[in-house]
Formats: sequence, C-alpha cells, structure tokens
Amino acid sequence: MTDKTDRALDKTAGAGVGSRPSAPGEIDRFLGAAKQLAPLATGQAGRLVFALDATMSRQPTWDLACSLQARMFDVAATSGGLAVQLVYFRGFGECRASGWIGEPRRLTGLMTTIACQGGQTQIARVLKHIRDEAKAVPIRAFVLVGDAMEEEADTLAAVAGELGLRGIRGFLFQEGDDPAASAAFAMMARLTGGAHARFDVNAPHSLLELLRGAAAYAAGGREAMMKLAGTSPAVRGLLGAIDGDRR
Repeated sequence: MTDKTDRALDKTAGAGVGSRPSAPGEIDRFLGAAKQLAPLATGQAGRLVFALDATMSRQPTWDLACSLQARMFDVAATSGGLAVQLVYFRGFGECRASGWIGEPRRLTGLMTTIACQGGQTQIARVLKHIRDEAKAVPIRAFVLVGDAMEEEADTLAAVAGELGLRGIRGFLFQEGDDPAASAAFAMMARLTGGAHARFDVNAPHSLLELLRGAAAYAAGGREAMMKLAGTSPAVRGLLGAIDGDRR
C-alpha cells in the first residue's frame, strides 16, 4: 500500500463562533512530517487507528502517548506487524488524519510536531473517518484516548454501531472519571465489541499495558492478546471485556 499524506477530515458541522485556525507553522510542520513517511511494506500488517484528544488539557497525556507508542509496534512484531494511522482533534473544528505508518520513529516524529489546543471533543468525526477509511483498507481496531465527551451520545452510538457491524473493535481508554465520558466510552466499546478502560497519566505503565493489548489485537486478533494476558492484568481485563460482549 502506498502511503497517504496527512489530510483534514470532513466536518460534520461548521466551526462555531469564535473559532480560530491553527498556527500556520504548526500545520506546515505536520504536513511536512506526514509527507516524509515511508510507504508501508506490502504484507499482512494489522491496521490500528490511533485517535487522540489533543485539546488543551491533554498535553501531558499526548506527551505520554508519544513516549509509549513504540511499544505498540514491539508487541505486534510477532503477530504480523502493525500499521498505525494517527488521528487527532483539537481547537475549534480541526481534526486530521495521517497516512498509515509502519515505524515507531516515524510516528514519534509526527506526534512531536503537534501541540494541544483548547476546544471541544470531535469524537463523531473520528468515528466517521474510521468508517469511511475502512471502505478502502481493512481495519481491525481503533484506540481512542481521551477524558471528555461533549457531543450527542445518539450520534456516537449510531456510528459505533456501524463500526461494530464491520468488525472494527474499539478500545476506549479514558483518563479520569468524568461521568459523561465514562458512559459514552463504555457505550462505544459495547457497540463495537471492544473494551473501555481507565488509566492514570501519573502511572504510565497503566496506559502502556492498555496500548500493548490493543496493538496485539490489531496485529493478531484475540490469540495475540491471549499471549499477553498471562503476564498483564490490564490485557486480561481487555480480553475479558471482549469475551463478555460475545457471550
């Protein structure tokens, strides 16, 4: 598959009053890094959409995810490899997707060009992008890392249901315990046949294990997750959520 460069996702609604564009330099850096991504090697690498809330409160978590993402590739190496597409939203109406990335160093370079910016969540746009992207390439799973939900739950449920019908499992990783986010993340996990879990940004290992579990599933399905579950309570929890949905 040839690499796709960064693109802005279509808006489901116009930006609200008071919206402001991203600084030109930031977008230029992101586009430049995206264009330098090496094309993926052909093969059976599992595809994982890695979606992050990049609104202002998320900078510590963004930095943590940047430092941990290489471990996703490591754990997937024995199950056919991993291709990751970075999707993020921030500000008032900005939501972008990278090309498919097969190397952690490339993903790190891309993520370090992005600074978090105030705004509202755009989870519906992320889910619709995953649905549309799956029409062109096979996607086994997506990860969404965030701490808030400020959208219509019914809209999220409708698109999550479509993803579930396509066999795309969602791994919804929540920082904190915001009730609206908890309810929405759990609902999206249930409708996609995936899993919802919380983590503490001050305990990096908690997010690391969750990301490793999702990456294992994207690369090798349930069997790959089972190999990790013996030594990782977090992965056992994800696997239990997936199996519980099937019963």
